[in-house]
Amino acid sequence: MSFSSLVSDITYRTSDRDDLRSQASRARSYASTAATSVSICGDISSQLHGGYSHPLARAWQAERQLTKSMLIYPLFISDQPDEETLIPSLPNQHRRGLNRLVPFLAPLVSKGLKSVILFGVPIAPGAKDALGTAADDPQGPVIQSIRLLRRAFPDLFIVADVCLCEYTSHGHCGILRDDGSLNNALSIDRISDVAMAYADAGAHCVAPSDMNDGRIRAIKLKLIEGGIAHQVVLMSYSAKFSGCLYGPFRDAAGSCPSFGDRRCYQLPPGGRGLARRAIARDINEGADIIMVKPASQYLDIISDAKEIGKDLPVAAYQVSGEFAMIHAAAKAGVFDLKAMAFEATEGILRAGATIVVSYFTPEFLDWLSN
Repeated sequence: MSFSSLVSDITYRTSDRDDLRSQASRARSYASTAATSVSICGDISSQLHGGYSHPLARAWQAERQLTKSMLIYPLFISDQPDEETLIPSLPNQHRRGLNRLVPFLAPLVSKGLKSVILFGVPIAPGAKDALGTAADDPQGPVIQSIRLLRRAFPDLFIVADVCLCEYTSHGHCGILRDDGSLNNALSIDRISDVAMAYADAGAHCVAPSDMNDGRIRAIKLKLIEGGIAHQVVLMSYSAKFSGCLYGPFRDAAGSCPSFGDRRCYQLPPGGRGLARRAIARDINEGADIIMVKPASQYLDIISDAKEIGKDLPVAAYQVSGEFAMIHAAAKAGVFDLKAMAFEATEGILRAGATIVVSYFTPEFLDWLSN
């Protein structure tokens, strides 16, 4: 082959390869353009998957992520110092006497427990009467446990539930008239005295759950008069609904009404407007934190509470019936217990709560550490 023929042949082959590469590039460009036009359908904002393609990125999508500091653990404090009794309807929960508290709480505090809420359970014969006088007995279970826990765990935030139902012979949340109806004026005077006794004993927070009209104002005024309003948090059960989810709690606290029910002072399940009014009222009367109870069935009310009290923390109480139902369904194989505990609690946070009163707290202390 002559030199000129060799050059011509090489030029032809190079040109052919360039043409093939050009064709391949055009094919790839066409495929990319076609795929893009199909996937985005003209709107690039529809592409969401990349934003939660990694576990950490998924966590970042939550407006609120559950932390240990959000949790409050309910404790049932017996007036029998050495009692430790399992509550059959409330899985893994016990009624404990004063001597059993510190050994039980010490490992939880070491795992990161930040707060507890105390419910007194008088069992001794004759401990209950029409006025609930045992509620603020200096030797009673709540005041004694406040003092004990302040000494044993200086960094533990102690909330004292304030109500009379555990201490009254009739089981209602206040003082009654002769006809059995609630005497609101006498009730709020008594409730506010009990709240002051708990605050004086060292409770960081008092939480009236009785639902008597005007009790937040009455408590706030007595805290101011007592010179301790600046150091005591007032958390109101502002939207507490009547219903069938309190059974296991009443078994634990011995607080079932001896007659009638609590529908005349707890909110009706459909009363969203009433709940909004109660929340606004309690904020105006001086509440520092608003609570909704129960939680999972009232996510709309939690959302309303966050809207109305946008500058206040919102708490939600996942009550005993909610907790027991999750356990029962998990035991029946309906779902995994841990997965549902997280899902239910994350729903409460998503609705607007930043504090959750939960019987799952001991488990969450472990789960959130792993």
